[in-house]
Amino acid sequence: MVRIREIVQKALATGYLSVEAEEQLRQLLKTKYSMQDLNAFMTLQQAAMNGMVKQESRLLIHS
Repeated sequence: MVRIREIVQKALATGYLSVEAEEQLRQLLKTKYSMQDLNAFMTLQQAAMNGMVKQESRLLIHS
């Protein structure tokens, strides 16, 4: 089973978060997760706010 931090690591490495990855995150956040995963998710949110990670869903809205 994929973990939140694995999705975050990929997004940070590529600078891109796909719609599919966003949906995976939504589903995983509904389950029990570790503090490491929560910290990773918060890091991803900060990176997205700072423009370091682009979200496919937001790019689709603006195109």
